[in-house]
Amino acid sequence: MTDFTHFNEQARAKMVDITDKKESSRKAIAHSSVQMDQNVYDNIVEQKNKKGDVLAVAQVAGIMGAKQTSSIIPMCHPIPISGVDLSFEWQPLETDMYELGITAEVKTIGNTGVEMEALTAASAAALTVYDMCKAIDKAMIIGQTYLQEKSGGKSGDFKRDGGTGSLSQ
Repeated sequence: MTDFTHFNEQARAKMVDITDKKESSRKAIAHSSVQMDQNVYDNIVEQKNKKGDVLAVAQVAGIMGAKQTSSIIPMCHPIPISGVDLSFEWQPLETDMYELGITAEVKTIGNTGVEMEALTAASAAALTVYDMCKAIDKAMIIGQTYLQEKSGGKSGDFKRDGGTGSLSQ
């Protein structure tokens, strides 16, 4: 069990002790996506949704998600987040289908990383898009969510090469 940092000597869950870890500047970037049909796409880009500006609300949801990560992921430490930013990019797919790419970047200066906060931000934004548009089409697909890159900390830097493909560290 010694390879698993979230278990104690009795093989029970524990929060990792980060007391002796060095403070450093840390950043994580995560990605998620939502696939949708032409009707949902038009509704979002033309801002015709009855619930409001979908991307503006998703942006705020992502920021709130990052800030609340330790409340919903049991072993995450509550950390001071210095910055959260989300960006959106449209990609046309097959005929009458679109994918909304969601990128979340989270920064801190602290003794633990912000990977979970970035992943939570991207996920919360994707879920918010689905929630705001499900009355139009429940067949939307929330795509792969993954860590794109991270920097800082004892384990060093990580960067995913080419989307969800190979890894480099």
